[in-house]
Amino acid sequence: MKKLLYFSAVVTLATLPFATMAADQLSKDNLGQLRPAGTVSVSGAANLDDLQAKLGEKAKEEGAKGFIVNSASGDERMFGTATIYK
Repeated sequence: MKKLLYFSAVVTLATLPFATMAADQLSKDNLGQLRPAGTVSVSGAANLDDLQAKLGEKAKEEGAKGFIVNSASGDERMFGTATIYK
């Protein structure tokens, strides 16, 4: 019984990071069957990597499977927009 409990706890904990991952950044070459479903925007990012991560999180909140960055700008605090795909 203890083995089953430990096994189910490990499986549950192992799947948590996958549930909280952001949407994938796409390119126009790998859209496949996905269609545009709107846009998202974020601000306050420290750098481009942070901006992409924030856009991915926002896209995931909107139920998107992926996104393409449309614009990115700013000096110390960056802002940007992305088209989301479902």
